[in-house]
Amino acid sequence: MTTQKQERIDKFLWCVRLFKSRSAATEECRRGRVTVAGQPVKPAHMVTPGTTILVRKPPVTYTYLVTGLPNSRVGAKLVAEYISDLTPDEEKSKSIAGKTLSGYRPRGSGRPTKRERRDLEDFIG
Repeated sequence: MTTQKQERIDKFLWCVRLFKSRSAATEECRRGRVTVAGQPVKPAHMVTPGTTILVRKPPVTYTYLVTGLPNSRVGAKLVAEYISDLTPDEEKSKSIAGKTLSGYRPRGSGRPTKRERRDLEDFIG
């Protein structure tokens, strides 16, 4: 009998640097933004290599394939050893488009006034 290595999904997401803290990963699982096989998962859900994970960070839904399980949080250069990014290009382009619509304020101009903020919100939608 062979036992396959497993790890909690919230810890895994934190270890591969998809979230800044483990508590942030736990909260996103509780909100239903992390799914495995089309089903939202709880933070204690166990993942194994070969599992496909969908992580929704509005407006983009990222798709990752688990290729390995780290023992602890890994450096940014080592993340590719543990996950493969399967996110379609259409989803990635949503992220870029969202950042360009955020608005630009010249440095040193201060906070927007109430009127400027409302105009910006009306423009963005």
